Amino acid sequence: MDRIDRFRIFTRVVECASFTRAADQLGLPRSTVSAAIAELEQRLGTRLLQRSTRRVSTTHDGDVFHARCLRLIAEVEDAETLFRQDDAQPMGLLKIDVPSRIGRRIIAPALPDFFARYPQVELDLALSDRLVDMVEEGYDVAIRITREPSPTLIARRLGESRVSLCAAPSYLAAHGTPQTPQELQEHACLSYSYWAAGNNWPLQGPGGEVKVAVSSLLHANNGDVLREAAIAGMGVILQPDFLLEDALADGRLVRVLPEWEASPIGIFAVYTSRSHLAPKVRSFIDHLVEAGV
Repeated sequence: MDRIDRFRIFTRVVECASFTRAADQLGLPRSTVSAAIAELEQRLGTRLLQRSTRRVSTTHDGDVFHARCLRLIAEVEDAETLFRQDDAQPMGLLKIDVPSRIGRRIIAPALPDFFARYPQVELDLALSDRLVDMVEEGYDVAIRITREPSPTLIARRLGESRVSLCAAPSYLAAHGTPQTPQELQEHACLSYSYWAAGNNWPLQGPGGEVKVAVSSLLHANNGDVLREAAIAGMGVILQPDFLLEDALADGRLVRVLPEWEASPIGIFAVYTSRSHLAPKVRSFIDHLVEAGV
């Protein structure tokens, strides 16, 4: 058994929260699984797992090591397939989670060509703005809009989006147009609930980076709701341009402080590394990259 095999055993034990279930899934004796974990802990000089009669859980060091193992395993599997001609045709059900606006505006236009190339793939596409548990809910791929994907997932960057300040002309006519980032503190702002920065908006512009503590009239976990609220004249929003482009084009929204914006946000395809990457998953992600998503 080589080192990467022990990493695979460790990640499977973490996913199953059980030595016995991991051994059953891997087709190995439980004693082999236990010995592999013991050797890893001895080599690293730290305890990775907490054992109890009912459940196995990771220690703090185990969490850190698990995240690194997932990335290492994925890199090894990619390297193993780099020069290998895989005759397996993409087929079967592919379950994907996509933020609603990304699904409608970016993913949907890429689907006709994908199905033309891979007619044996069946797609189950869920449009949702909540953060799903990919393992628990059985998703093969998820599209994430984030600056830093979860270290427990394997991420492939598809693109990025500008993040801009906008408001409706009616709001600016009634309340004035801010001339500096600090003046945003005097305005009603509309905030995205899942944004890690919360009400501290980090902006980059001619004066470098500033963080502005805004007062949010509305928090929502859906970008479309915030956009419509802004169009209705409720306040200023800081959102990715893929949500704003139509309203900016027809004048329902205008840019505020156009020289100031948040750093671009990445669009990623993420997946777990529970096993070898299935052809249907690889083909879908490759297609999105080729389509210039």
